[in-house]
Amino acid sequence: MKSQQNYPKTFSFEFFPPKTEEGAAKLRATRDELGQLKPLYFSVTFGAGGSTQQGTMDTVLDIRAAGFAAAPHLSCVGSTRESVRSILQRYIEGGIDRIVALRGDMPSGMREAGEFRYANELVEFIRAETGDHFHIEVAAYPEFHPQARSAQADLLNFKRKLDAGADGAITQYFYNPDAYYRFIEDCEKLGVKHPVVPGIMPITNYSQLARFSDMCGAEIPRWIRKRLEGFGDDRASIRAFGEEVVTRMCSDLLAEGAPGLHFYTMNQTGPSHAIWRNLGLESA
Repeated sequence: MKSQQNYPKTFSFEFFPPKTEEGAAKLRATRDELGQLKPLYFSVTFGAGGSTQQGTMDTVLDIRAAGFAAAPHLSCVGSTRESVRSILQRYIEGGIDRIVALRGDMPSGMREAGEFRYANELVEFIRAETGDHFHIEVAAYPEFHPQARSAQADLLNFKRKLDAGADGAITQYFYNPDAYYRFIEDCEKLGVKHPVVPGIMPITNYSQLARFSDMCGAEIPRWIRKRLEGFGDDRASIRAFGEEVVTRMCSDLLAEGAPGLHFYTMNQTGPSHAIWRNLGLESA
């Protein structure tokens, strides 16, 4: 963890593009409330195959127009050099200077990824087209990508993304901090010295979390699963327990030198704000 202690701590929140006007209004309220905490930026995801790419752009530009820094997710899947070039230019014109560059998931029925096969190729293209305009972050997987051939192959793939020109990384969420610590140690052995910010998923709905985790390969430790299962439909108890567990993990991560936290908000204010408050970040 030595390399991570060299960076200032940064805090950010992630949203997904709303699909309705009602959802857009709720997201603006969430954005404004979380914006009072003065995060470094808000990131915005997109759907499989760029299915909500326009929604991502609209949301990002709306966040920027409201006076906050924003970082769109940009995916390889289904992208061409010309389409990415056009998107980058639109973001530059809109005052956006951060991007989260990802390979993305192949949607059902799509066989060809597009002109970019891997995230490192996308990072290289962004750098070639725009120089140092964008601060580029990529994805990291402390528990390893579910499609990786091996742990070592995944580490080498991560290093390729950074060597291609990325400035840092955000991890998939996890609940086992030892996985993060070991991942950073393994990266250091490969000469990686970029900041790797832990991704944090508040626990509010066990069945939903279990479904997400099974899909993305994020482990829910057995003791947490059993406790959550024991609460049944008692959502208040699930949230209280989840807040306690995630707050403690975040506190340990920061104490051990993690360079910040990136909260997966699911477009909600309360859970992330509660953890933020418990950590004493409001007065930081």
